[in-house]
Amino acid sequence: MILRQILRLSSLFRSAVSVHVRRNIGLSAIVFNKTKELDPVQKLFLDKIREYNTKSKQAGGPVDAGPDFQKDMNESLARLQRAYGEGDLTKFPEFKFE
Repeated sequence: MILRQILRLSSLFRSAVSVHVRRNIGLSAIVFNKTKELDPVQKLFLDKIREYNTKSKQAGGPVDAGPDFQKDMNESLARLQRAYGEGDLTKFPEFKFE
């Protein structure tokens, strides 16, 4: 009888410890990934994305877009406005649910 109680308590203890270990491993993995230095390819990729972001904010739109791009975009917007009605097609629509 005492042996059964000991085995039952040990299984409860084992399951509680396993839950805590899994949680701690998950949290430590997140912390490790945040503090880990990026490899050179990832760093280069992120640097280029950040550089493009600053250039696009300065330019107010797409970077290095020539007059052909602007002409095609205006034609596409005009075609969409004819097909779907009036309104500003460059902004995300606002939905109102009642």
